[in-house]
Amino acid sequence: MLPVSVCMIAKNEDNHIEECLKRLRPCRFEIIVVDTGSVDRTVEVAHKYADKVFHFAWCDDFSSARNFSIQQAANDWVLIADCDEYLENVNLAKLEEALTGRRESVGMITRNNPYTVQGSRSIMSEHIGRLFNKNYCHYEGSIHEQVRTMQGREPDSFPIPLTFYHEGYVSESDKRMRATRNLEMLLHDLAQKGPSPYLYFQLGQNYISLNDMEKAAHYYKLGLDLNADPNSDFVQSMAETYGYCLMDLAKYDTAMSLKEKYDLFSHRADFVYLMGMLYMKKGEPAKAMKEFKKATTLAAYSRRGVNSYRANYQIGDLYAGMGDLEQARAYYKKCGDYEPAVRKLRELSASDSAS
Repeated sequence: MLPVSVCMIAKNEDNHIEECLKRLRPCRFEIIVVDTGSVDRTVEVAHKYADKVFHFAWCDDFSSARNFSIQQAANDWVLIADCDEYLENVNLAKLEEALTGRRESVGMITRNNPYTVQGSRSIMSEHIGRLFNKNYCHYEGSIHEQVRTMQGREPDSFPIPLTFYHEGYVSESDKRMRATRNLEMLLHDLAQKGPSPYLYFQLGQNYISLNDMEKAAHYYKLGLDLNADPNSDFVQSMAETYGYCLMDLAKYDTAMSLKEKYDLFSHRADFVYLMGMLYMKKGEPAKAMKEFKKATTLAAYSRRGVNSYRANYQIGDLYAGMGDLEQARAYYKKCGDYEPAVRKLRELSASDSAS
C-alpha cells in the first residue's frame, strides 16, 4: 500500500462521490471523507468506500475544512481530491519514486476539464498542486485555498503521474448560488488581506460563472497589472481568459494590448491561438495566419486542439476567405474528425458537384 492518504471534503455530493471513490479504491490509498453538512446520501456513500468518515461544522473557510481532513490522515503524504474529480490515469510505481526527497514540495496532478467551443466538446488541461507532506505544508485562504509551507511560502512543485477528469457539472441555479456565495467570500478576503494576482484571478473566474464579462475582464486586468510570475499556470490562464472576455465584449483594440505580453506567454499554443483569433476579429488575416501556423508548432498547451485541429480549422477558413479552396481543403483535412471541419469539407464537395 502506497503511504498516501486521500483527503476529501464533501457536501451534498451524492451525484458525484460514488464514481470518485470507486475509481480511487483500487489504488489502495487510505481514503478520508470529511462531510460539512450534507442532507443527501453523501455520508452513506462515503461509508461504503472510505476508510474514515468525519463531520466538520462548516465555518465559511475551506482551508479550515481541508486542514481538518489532513489532520485525520494516518500517512504523512496526503492527496487532495474533490468529489467531482474522477481518477483517469495513475502510475503507482512512478508516483512512489517521485515522492523521494520531496517532503517540502507539492506534487502537481493533471486535471482535464471539459468545455464547449464552436459547438464541439473539448478538453482543457491544467496542473494543480494536490499531493504534499502534511508535516511541511497545509492550506491557507478561506476560499480558493492554496497549498503553502508552514512558513506561509509557496512551495516548490514537481509533476506526478496522476490525472483526474473534472466532471464539474452543476445546474445553472446551483452555479449561480455557488458563485454568489464565493463572491462574498472573495470580496471579504480582498478587504481583509489586500490585492494579489491570485485573488484577482479568482474574482475574474467567479464573474465568468456569473456571466459578467465586464467585471471578469476588470479583475483579470488588475491581476495582470500586478506583474505576477508569468510561468504560473494561473497567470497564463488569466492572460488568455482576459483576451477571450474582451473578445466576447467586442473590445478588440483593448484585447490587442496583450501584444505587450507576447514574449511572456507566446511559448504556449493557447496564447498564440488567441492572438490569431484577435487578428481575425481585427480584419488582419495575414497576421492571423502567421499566429495559427505558429500555434501548430508549439508543444505546450492547455486547451486541446489549439496546436492542432482548431488551429488548422482557422487556417482553412482563412484560405477559404482568400479564395484558395485547394489550401482550405488541405487544412480542413488535417483536422481529422473535428465536426466543423468535416462540415466545411462536405460543403466544398457539394459546391464542386454543383459546378
